[in-house]
Amino acid sequence: MIRLTLAFGLAGLAVASALIAYQGAGVVFAALGAAGIGLLWASLFHLVPMIVNAHAWQLLLASRKRPSLGYLSWVTWLRESVNGLLPVARIGGEVVAVRLVLRRGQRIGAAVASIVVDMTMGLVSQFAYTLLGLVLLIRYTGDRATAASIALGLLVGVPAALGFVLVQRHGLFALLAKLVRKAFGARFAGLVGGAEALDRSVRIVYRRPVRLLLCLLWQLVAYIVAAGEIWIALYYLGHPVTVADALLIDALIHAVSSAAFVVPAAIGVQEGGFVVIGGLLGLSPELSLALALARRARDIILFLPGLLAWQVAEGRRLIAQPAPHPEPARAGPAG
Repeated sequence: MIRLTLAFGLAGLAVASALIAYQGAGVVFAALGAAGIGLLWASLFHLVPMIVNAHAWQLLLASRKRPSLGYLSWVTWLRESVNGLLPVARIGGEVVAVRLVLRRGQRIGAAVASIVVDMTMGLVSQFAYTLLGLVLLIRYTGDRATAASIALGLLVGVPAALGFVLVQRHGLFALLAKLVRKAFGARFAGLVGGAEALDRSVRIVYRRPVRLLLCLLWQLVAYIVAAGEIWIALYYLGHPVTVADALLIDALIHAVSSAAFVVPAAIGVQEGGFVVIGGLLGLSPELSLALALARRARDIILFLPGLLAWQVAEGRRLIAQPAPHPEPARAGPAG
């Protein structure tokens, strides 16, 4: 799996490099350099939707000992940093998030259930956001062919999303544990009992429809607000656009990047998406690639420090753990 992920990553890097070389690296980087300090502002603006997403997740956590919004915003930062920069198929960040909320008193069942349902609501909200992008695409460009292609991709993913929800409602973790037990024998039989407890926690979250709806709505708000990054970046790149154009670009780029989840950081795929979608709105290929590189700059400016913060937090935890005391030597039998 690691080799396959690495192969996809290298292929994506080759595609991105080829696109930049074809359009002229000097021209692309000159356009990017024109943004100046604007790259920093566009990158830091991502903190706003990040906090909104943290609030959406907070609604799904058990009320007892629920972490503060500030702490969950910090965890969300680390979660996105891991998913955005490491080849973890966008689930490694969720594992990190569970570990961190457990340290704030959450039960493991409630923590895992909140993450699973949060991911599910994320799929639904992104589906709605992509539909918004398609409506804007047809409204402002009249390109029904491209819209139909993207819509077809969405329709293909609907059964998988519905199946994911149904499996959660009927025992996702128990099913996985039983598959492991069948594959590896009775050694892992104890997994089933623990998995059933996790499934109960997931079902409890789904029995709170008001919280689910609020979580979904706040996630959709976060997606819409995140389009501000595109608006700010293009403003400083010297090509200001309307809010609707920024929403259109961001919504469809999110869809393209998510579809390429097997490619680390969607490298190559995201750059190609910017060129195609930007072209529909009259952006030159070099400007579209400069915008794509501005998004990559965000990953370095915001997510690289997040990875470092995660490592520092883990290091402090290891240092704080008391060293195990060696057992006293037992006296041998008397001679």
